Formats: sequence, C-alpha cells, structure tokens
Amino acid sequence: MVRRDPGAATAQVPFNAYDDAPVLAISQAAALAGMHPQTLRQYDRLGLVTPRRTMGRGRRYSQRDVAKLLEVQRLSQEEGINLAAIRRILALEEQVDQLESRLDALSARLEGGRVFAAGVSGDVVMVPRGRRVRRGSPEDAGRAVAGQGTETRALVLWRPGRGD
Repeated sequence: MVRRDPGAATAQVPFNAYDDAPVLAISQAAALAGMHPQTLRQYDRLGLVTPRRTMGRGRRYSQRDVAKLLEVQRLSQEEGINLAAIRRILALEEQVDQLESRLDALSARLEGGRVFAAGVSGDVVMVPRGRRVRRGSPEDAGRAVAGQGTETRALVLWRPGRGD
C-alpha cells in the first residue's frame, strides 16, 4: 500500500504475513516511527492511521501501520503536503489497491473462460483455444465447430457460473 521512491533514505521493505498483526502498543509504534505518541493519537483522530483496538480500547498498531505513519511523515515534511491532502492520498492509494486486486481476480476468472461464436442464424459454437475468429457468413459458424473455419458474425465470451 505504501509506495516509496527506491532512492529514498527509508526504502520500502517487502511485507510478510505478520505485518498486519496488531501487536504494537502506541509507545512502541511511536518509537519505531520516530514520533511522539500524541502525534499518533492525532493521526488516529484525523483518520490518517487508524489502529485496531483492544477490549479495553487501547490502540494496537501493526508493522504496516508503522510504515503508513512513516509515509504520512514523509509526505508532510518532505513534500509539504497538508494532513487533509495526505488523508485523501492514502484513501486513493487504498482504492487503487482494491481495484487492482479486483482486476487481478477478474483477469484470473477470464483466463479459464470459454469462447463461443454466434452466427447470424442463431447457431452458437465453441471456438477452440488459439483459433482466431473473423467476421464472415453465417455458414462459417458451422465450419468453426467442425474445425474447418473460424469465421463468424459475432463473438461472445461466456464463463459458465456454478449452476451451469
């Protein structure tokens, strides 16, 4: 989620599975980020970095939260961006990450999809993988099934659902 310039003094370290575990108390997270605990409380109130809470309402930060704190500090100090703009930047980065994940999932679903061609007469045929489909006459749809040709009037991508 946090993107850093490779040449920056604090280069991004790849995250592992434990980076999302909320195990750091506010004093520990503040020390790792080089900030005062009151700054972390302020960032929490502003919605910049929202830690998870314990049963007693204490804040618990993860390594990913600490990386986000460092990014907020960098944007504020090095780039001169105000906190409201930083909040918007972080929200947009999170939205981009979600959209990229969704795109990856949709692309994975399409990779295994089947391709069907529909002729003008209504004939629907499955087009073998690797065959190129070109516009042609309605009779060509039947030849595509027989492996004699691959020309059709229309192309439909269909992925059967669980009930199909």
